[in-house]
This record gives sequence, C-alpha cells and structure tokens, in this order.
Amino acid sequence: MSKYFFIPFVVIYKIWFLLYFVGTMILLYPFFRILLSRKKWFPLVFKLKKFWAQLLCIGGGVMFEATYEVALDTNKKYIFCCNHSSYFDIILSYCVLENYFVFMGKKELEKVPLFNIFFKEMNILVDRKTNMGSHKAFLRAGVELDAGNSIIIFPEGTISREAPKLRPFKNGAFRLAIDKQVEIVPITFTNAWKRLQDMPFLQGKAGPGKVGVFVHAPISTVGLTEANQDELKQQVRNIIESKLKEND
Repeated sequence: MSKYFFIPFVVIYKIWFLLYFVGTMILLYPFFRILLSRKKWFPLVFKLKKFWAQLLCIGGGVMFEATYEVALDTNKKYIFCCNHSSYFDIILSYCVLENYFVFMGKKELEKVPLFNIFFKEMNILVDRKTNMGSHKAFLRAGVELDAGNSIIIFPEGTISREAPKLRPFKNGAFRLAIDKQVEIVPITFTNAWKRLQDMPFLQGKAGPGKVGVFVHAPISTVGLTEANQDELKQQVRNIIESKLKEND
C-alpha cells in the first residue's frame, strides 16, 4: 500500500491532537497560573501536570505500558535520562514517574504560547548555543538537586527525526550526575516515535496506539570523577540503544 494513503489520516490526527492540546491547556491554564505563583505550590503543579498528561494520552488515543526494572525510591532524587523521539516523550514522563522532577528543555520552548509559563520558575531552559547559557542551566539544575528534586533530561538535546536511531548524546546530564554524585536512571520510549514525530506536517508518523516505556535500574555515580564522564555517557546510551533494538 502506498505510503501516501496514510497522509490524510496523519494530518487529521495532528490537527485533532493540536486542538485537543490547546483546548485542555486553556481550560487548565487558570489553575496552572495560580499554582505557579508560589514555589511551595509547585508539587501541586506537578500533580496537575500528571492529570493533564493522562488527559492528553486519552485524547490522543495513546495507551502506554510501563515496565520498571526495579522499584524506584519515591523519596530519592535521580537524574532521568530518556531517548527523545516524539512529543509524547514529555507527556509520558509525567505518566510513568512518581518522583517529583524538574524538566530541562531547550530555550526555544519559551516562545511557545501558554506552555512557556512552566519555564518561568518551575522548569529549566537550556540555551545550548552559548557556553554561558548551558552553564547557567547546569548551575540551576545543581540547585534543584541540592533541594532534593529529581531532574529529567533528554541527552540528545532535541527530538530525533531518524528515530528510533539515537542522536549523539550531550555531556550535561552525565557531568551533572558525577558532580552531584546522583544516580542516573535511563528511560527508553520504545516506539513513541510512531505516535507523534517531530516532522513537517505532511511527513512522519502520527496516530493512536500503544507505547512501551522501560524504566531501567539506577546507575550509581558514587566515586566517579570527570574522567569517567564519557564512559558513563556510553553506558547509558548502550542501555537505551539495546532496549530499542529489542523492539525493532
């Protein structure tokens, strides 16, 4: 069957999900706006985000099956490192993780209407075009970890348009984990790219369906130094890549 046969369905799905995303955001916006006005209410914002993420999965017809290699301690802080192949990666992160976390995203997100309110105080924007911007984000992430909050990072830096093939991993997450001696938890979204790829409107895959999420066992960084950074980065990459290959 010609690949062009599915284009109308993909376009209809993208239009529907965009409208649904914006519509639910507008409905919840007053609550987010109020709760984001005080840092002590950020845990409530996190819970509301989890509720919203569930709504988005329902509206998008996306079902997920989460597998946990070990049970995570909800009272501990972690650095979660995930592959990035779809807009649903962010949504599913809130669905499968109980630990409160701060999301690190690219600076371009501050230009997204409505959604950018989450990056005023609560989450962290990374300007990777400048060393100063990256350093500021690194320091802010360190402050969050010191406060006992987990961090979620997509080490590829942006959505891979060649998914499930991984983009090169950046160093920030691994340098941060070593600097703060915090465990890294790799997370693999096995087929999220089939649900909503970051592609031109008439290209890529999009549509309802099932997504597999595998939360791997934490990797200790105790005793590691800067000299172990590349080794740690490669270890996390190998774990995620291996799980992706299992689901080809």
